[in-house]
Amino acid sequence: MSEILYQTNFDTLKVLCERVKIIAEDGISKAKTSKVKISFKHSLASALNNLGYYSDHLGQITQALNYYDKSYKIYQQLGDKQGSATALNNIGIIYHHQNDYTNALKAYKESLKMREEIGTKYEIASSLSNIAVIYGVRGEYEKFHKYSNRSLAFKEEIGDDRGVALSLNNMAIQYEKQGEIDKALEIYYKALKITQEFGFKSIEATCLNNIGETEFTKGNTKIAKGYANQSYLLAKEIGYPGTILSAARLLSMIYEKEGDGMKALELHKLAVRMKDSLDNDAVNKATVRIQAKYEYEKIQAIKDKEHEKQLALEQEAKAKQRLVTYAIAGGLGLVGIFLLFVMNRLKVTRKQKSVIEHQKEIVEEAHKEIQDSIVYAKRIQLAILPPTKLVKEYLKESFILYKPKDVVAGDFYWMEHKSGKVLFAAADCTGHGVPGAMVSVVCNNGLNRSVREYGLTDPGQILDKTREIVIQEFEKSEEDVKDGMDIALCCLDGMKLQYAGAHNPLWIIRDGEIIETKADKQPIGQFDNPEPYKTHSFDLKSGDLIYIFSDGYVDQFGGEKGKKFKSRAFRDLLLSIQDKSMEEQKEIIDEAFEAWKGALEQIDDVCVIGVKI
Repeated sequence: MSEILYQTNFDTLKVLCERVKIIAEDGISKAKTSKVKISFKHSLASALNNLGYYSDHLGQITQALNYYDKSYKIYQQLGDKQGSATALNNIGIIYHHQNDYTNALKAYKESLKMREEIGTKYEIASSLSNIAVIYGVRGEYEKFHKYSNRSLAFKEEIGDDRGVALSLNNMAIQYEKQGEIDKALEIYYKALKITQEFGFKSIEATCLNNIGETEFTKGNTKIAKGYANQSYLLAKEIGYPGTILSAARLLSMIYEKEGDGMKALELHKLAVRMKDSLDNDAVNKATVRIQAKYEYEKIQAIKDKEHEKQLALEQEAKAKQRLVTYAIAGGLGLVGIFLLFVMNRLKVTRKQKSVIEHQKEIVEEAHKEIQDSIVYAKRIQLAILPPTKLVKEYLKESFILYKPKDVVAGDFYWMEHKSGKVLFAAADCTGHGVPGAMVSVVCNNGLNRSVREYGLTDPGQILDKTREIVIQEFEKSEEDVKDGMDIALCCLDGMKLQYAGAHNPLWIIRDGEIIETKADKQPIGQFDNPEPYKTHSFDLKSGDLIYIFSDGYVDQFGGEKGKKFKSRAFRDLLLSIQDKSMEEQKEIIDEAFEAWKGALEQIDDVCVIGVKI
C-alpha cells in the first residue's frame, strides 16, 4: 500500500503512517509477550521510514534524517538487516541530494554490506549503482566503472532490462566526461537498442538526445540533427519537458551552426519556455504540498483541542464530585459557603485560562504561518538556483559551496549558457534570511533578463543592464529602497575568460600563485555617480583554477580568539589544496569553515565557486 501512496497521495501516506506510529507505540508499551512487542516494533520502524520519505518529499531534510535514523535504530535492535539496509540507503539518498557526498557514500556502503549478506540481487544492484553515481560526480572514474560494472552484471543476471539501459546510459556519460567519445557513443547505442526493444520511451528519448549531443561534439552535425529531432518528437509525445528542453537546446545550437538563425531562435525560445515551465512546476508542487500539510495540521490541532477540552471537563466533574462528598461530610451549612467560594474561583480561573489559551493559540498560529511562509520562500529560492546536473554539464570540474545562514538566503549562485559561452556568478544581496532572499529574487531576475531578453554575454554590460533593471524595480516602491547586490560574474568561452565584479573579486590560481582581479567599488543598485562596470579579459591555461565568492566565508568570526577568518587565511587555504580534486576541495573548505566557526553563530550567508580548466 505504501508504494502506491508514494506515487499518488503523499498526504494520505503521512496520515496513515502517523496513525500506524501511534498504534505501534501504544502496542509496544502494552504488549504482554515479546513476540507481540517485536511485531509492533517492526510496524513502527516501517512507519518511521515512510514518514522520512514524506518529509524528504517536502524538503524537510532534518526531520527526514531524524525519522530514518529512528527507523534504522529500531531495525538494528530487532536484528533486521534488510530493514536496516533500507533505512541506511534512504539516509544516503538524503545526503546525496544535499551534495554531502562523503556521508552519502558512507551510508550507501554500509547498506551494501548488509544487502550483500541477506538482500536480493535487485537491492544489491541498486546499492552498487548509488555508490557508482557518487564516484562519478566526484570524478573518480576508475571506482565509478568498478561499481557500475558490478551493478550492470546483477541487472543482466536478473533480467532488469530497464535497469540495464539506465546503467549503460550513465556509464556512457562518464566515458564522455573522460574524453572517451567513441567509447561513450558505443555504449549509448547499446542503451538505445534496449530501450527501443522493450519500449522504455522516457529513457529512449534521453539516449537519443545524448547521442545527438555526442555526435555534435564530434562535428557530425547532420547525424546529431537526426537524433535530436527524434528525441524532441518522442519527448513531446510522452510529455517529458526536461528532455524537450535538452533536445531544443541541442537543435538550437545545430541550427545556429547551420546558419539558420530564425530556426535557432525559435528552438532557443522553446528551451527557455521549457526551463521556466519546469521551474514553475517545482514551485507549484511545493506550494500544493505545503498547503495540504498546513490544512491537515489545522484539522489535527482542532481535534487535539477538542480532546483536551473533553478531558478537562471530565477532570473538573470529578473534582466537583469530590468537593461535594467532603462538604456533605463536613455539614450542610459549611457546604453552602464552601461551594459558593469554589464556584466563584473556578469561574475566575476558567476566564483567565480561556484568555491565556486564546492568546497562546493566536501566537502559535501566527508562528506556524510564518514558518510555512519561510519554507515556501525556500522552495521558490531553490527553484531559481541552477541544478547540480546543469552546473556539471557545463563546468565539469567545479564545485559550489553554498551555506545559507538561515532557511533562506541573500547569497545565490547563477548560471546561464548562451552562444556557446558559460556565464556563472556568485552573488551577495543586501541582508540575509527572508529580506535578503526577496532582494535575491529581484537581482536574479535582472541577470536572467540581461542575458535572455537583451542577449548580452559581456560581463560588464550584463552588470550595467542588471543594475538598470534592479533600480527600476525598486523605484516602483513608494519607499526609498536602497538594497542591492555585490557580485562576481564570469563568462567562460573555451580558454577565454571575461570577468566583471561589484565589490566581489576574481582569483585565478596558476603555477602555485594567486592572480587577483579586484572588482569595481560600486554595488548593483542605487549609487552616487555610477560608472560602467569594467570587463577584464584573460587567456587561460590548462590547469588554471578560478575562484569567485561572497564575503560570508572570510568575514566569519571564530578561532581561539573569536576573530574574522580574513582573505589572507583563505588564500593560504586555497593554495594548500591545489593538488586535490574539486569535490575534495569543497569538503576541505567546508570543514575548515566549520572548524573555524566552532560553537559561534554563522554571521552571514556563504557562497564559494571553484572551477578547474
